[in-house]
Amino acid sequence: MLLTLIVWIGGIIFFAFVEAPTLFTVLPTTKMAGDVVSSSLTKLHWMGLVSGGIFLIASLLYNWQKYLQLRPFMAIHILVVLMLVLTAYSHFSITPRMRDLRAEMQTVENLSFSDSRRLEFDRLHEWSTRAEGGVLICGLVVVVLTARRFGNSN
Repeated sequence: MLLTLIVWIGGIIFFAFVEAPTLFTVLPTTKMAGDVVSSSLTKLHWMGLVSGGIFLIASLLYNWQKYLQLRPFMAIHILVVLMLVLTAYSHFSITPRMRDLRAEMQTVENLSFSDSRRLEFDRLHEWSTRAEGGVLICGLVVVVLTARRFGNSN
């Protein structure tokens, strides 16, 4: 369970605070940076979806073994399901629309600030950032709850 949280939350932290800012600073065009970020975000989403699924299964099995009963509605499980929903929404709804807009626009910086495609891209980017931020915040709470859970089990 801890490994899945490390992979998911660590990936989000690295992506948001290291990779994306570095790419937009180092690469010569925002299109190139956007291409790498888009590809990385796709991989990050799949890592999150797989990690979240494994976490839920392992956590439910741990509960069953530990307490001989299934307690599926612990706060941890509700938060992880919320994280999965936010990740799936970002991956299957927001990201494809952003990718289509990027392909249509070629480069965002050459467009007028009032261009409807740019406005839509910026709106979707804002929602993508909110979704990832929500996953990160929920994930940090899950880390704390999981650490307490294992700390109390000895």
